[in-house]
Amino acid sequence: MSDSMTDHLENTETGSALRRGWTTGACATAATKAALSALITGEFPDPVTITLPKGQQPAFALAHEALGKDHAEAGIIKDAGDDPDVTHGALITARVAFGPKGSGTFFRAGEGVGTVTRPGLPIPVGEPAINPVPRSLMIGVVEELAKDHNLSPDVEITIFVRNGRKLAKKTWNPRLGIEGGLSILGTTGIVVPFSCSAWIHSIHRGIDVARAEGQMHVAGCTGSTSERVVQGLHGLPDFAMLDMGDFVGGMLKYLRKNPVDRVTIGGGFAKIAKLAQGAMDLHSGRSQVDFDWMADRLNAIGASAELVASSRRANTALQILEEAQQEGIDIAADVAKLAQQKALALLGTVPIALDVVVIDRAGTLLASTPALGHDAL
Repeated sequence: MSDSMTDHLENTETGSALRRGWTTGACATAATKAALSALITGEFPDPVTITLPKGQQPAFALAHEALGKDHAEAGIIKDAGDDPDVTHGALITARVAFGPKGSGTFFRAGEGVGTVTRPGLPIPVGEPAINPVPRSLMIGVVEELAKDHNLSPDVEITIFVRNGRKLAKKTWNPRLGIEGGLSILGTTGIVVPFSCSAWIHSIHRGIDVARAEGQMHVAGCTGSTSERVVQGLHGLPDFAMLDMGDFVGGMLKYLRKNPVDRVTIGGGFAKIAKLAQGAMDLHSGRSQVDFDWMADRLNAIGASAELVASSRRANTALQILEEAQQEGIDIAADVAKLAQQKALALLGTVPIALDVVVIDRAGTLLASTPALGHDAL
């Protein structure tokens, strides 16, 4: 990978080039280096270059700089490349000041950066929501500059994100117990466009938080409507609701190693039908409803020959559902049962009870299974 801001990745669906970007952690690290350099020397390096965990050395232009008597600030506009990231364009600012001798490097949450309020995250309760890798990168910058200038690495770093409190409402932070703003994230420093890994990582953190809180019934839903129905059906707290989206496989694989007592999967008819077929990624670009499979299921549960034939020619799963409902055939219940079996098979022998809830687009409950474990297969 090059160290320029124009590094590209091919979009395999369209053939177009997708531009990689930089994480909030990388931006905070670069801002910290620029601010501390200015505090020590009186000059801001612009652009400022940092070294990422895998050796890449991107350069960042400064969007803000301020040098005070006992502190310095530097800010960088986050460029997420072509990833649909809520923090794209946000100003990430680091304010640095020397701390008491022997204090080491420590962190503060400035305006727009959240504070951890629940256990289960990789940062202790009460600490700024600055993840371990960004912390390590910033500490490394401090130690390097301190060594170069024969100083002790006793530095207070405060990170700010412009409009971070507002942006955080569009993330999973409130549900994870991160209050007051965004998290400073990143394991490699690089944002890969349309990467699934960040979403799945957030599902994992949601499970960690629920387990740490002793919440042993969690739910993963494909969207906000199914989430609302499932939460109301089971009376679950917000932090028990995992933002599963299309990544049912990612959720179940993590639960297999980090189990709870019960998990509910909720979603619309088409998404749950794809799970029933065995798909573990329910995105429309990566899995589709198999109408021949659906027709075979209708035939198995007693649908008319006309409905079976019509289903093979259907344009959408919704069409099949509506025609089955008109004939009094409960295809939703059949799909829910089969989806439950596929999900339990992925969980293996882990003792987790699992149930499936199917809704229509209006949020009407179409089917729900009893909670069953692997021994029911």
